Amino acid sequence: MRNGCILCGGVGSGKSRTALAYYYIRNGGNLDSDAYEKMRDPKNLYIITTARKRDTLEWDAELIPFMLATDKGDSLYSNTVTIDSWNNIKKYAEVKGAFFIFDEQRVVGSGAWVKAFLKIAKVNEWILLSATPGDTWMDYIPVFIANGFYKNRSEFIREHVVYKRFAKFPQVDRYLNTGRLIRLRKRILIPMEFQRPTVSHHEDVLVDYDVFPYKDILRRRWNPWEDRPIVNASEFCYSLRKVVNSSNARLEEVVSLFKEHPRAIIFYNFDYELDLLKTTLEGAMDVAEWNGHKHQPIPESQYWAYLVQYNAGAEGWNCVTTDTIIFYSQNYSYKVMVQASGRIDRLNTPYTDLYYYHLKSRSGIDLAIAKALQTKKKFNETKFYQPKGEEIV
Repeated sequence: MRNGCILCGGVGSGKSRTALAYYYIRNGGNLDSDAYEKMRDPKNLYIITTARKRDTLEWDAELIPFMLATDKGDSLYSNTVTIDSWNNIKKYAEVKGAFFIFDEQRVVGSGAWVKAFLKIAKVNEWILLSATPGDTWMDYIPVFIANGFYKNRSEFIREHVVYKRFAKFPQVDRYLNTGRLIRLRKRILIPMEFQRPTVSHHEDVLVDYDVFPYKDILRRRWNPWEDRPIVNASEFCYSLRKVVNSSNARLEEVVSLFKEHPRAIIFYNFDYELDLLKTTLEGAMDVAEWNGHKHQPIPESQYWAYLVQYNAGAEGWNCVTTDTIIFYSQNYSYKVMVQASGRIDRLNTPYTDLYYYHLKSRSGIDLAIAKALQTKKKFNETKFYQPKGEEIV
């Protein structure tokens, strides 16, 4: 590892502990000693992570073996240790001479977070932690700039990017001089080699759906819940998914899975799915949820369901009291699906076999999403909305 690197390890691989060990060594610590060796005047430490990891004090537990704490009264040292979320990264843009750990990499694009990150990277030591560092070369631009490989985004685009000529919005056609890009990525990407003690079993569970309402939306482009025409691709896909995901067959399959797995995490996308799941499961077991509305803890009883919305809880927490995740509906993003799968695949889990059930139908929308995920791409609603999509049933 070195300053400016990306520590790349699978979810649950121990990136947090490894990052703190690197900080410990950089500030005079010694991992080869049998006894704890005190650091010499360590730099102030800032950990930028997800809001959930901050709120659940996950990083606070990781600090303990290194005699560090956010509360100076509990720490062996007088330096400052700050743990905060990416939403507040701009608060630390003026910090100098410190050490930053950026957890669950968010520096993609050219927004406010990236600008604050680049300002911090110029005058501080830093490392990034990520299970999925980047799908395209464009994702690496902020990290390449922070490492001094390019002056700015414009220089990178000028040297490496060719856009499609007649596209309605900027679309990359191809990249130039990819040999250099591969060498630069190799310099900063540090893979964590480890063997998982677990075996993951992913199973596609096919469920029926209401064909006639689905075909009616395809043909008429009509929103049956608001009794008006569908106005765009997003609403079109949402309407098709609502018909498919509201099927009684899908809910019956969830109930059937709980007969074999009495404790399970269920990932969902939309509020109507949450309402259906709660109506179906409440009374038969303990039900808790984590989403934009509620932040409830995981139940501790013998029979429970933990309902988690993808955007709110796909990363930044873990559970070792169950071996089962049910994906009630698919998310558009491959990255999100990988992060969600990692919530139970931890190095300290007592289970060897982990079970993942992906509920899918043979509808066109489900098949198209599944195809995009198989190629590790994000599902494109606009492309599905094209007239040829009407024939997909």
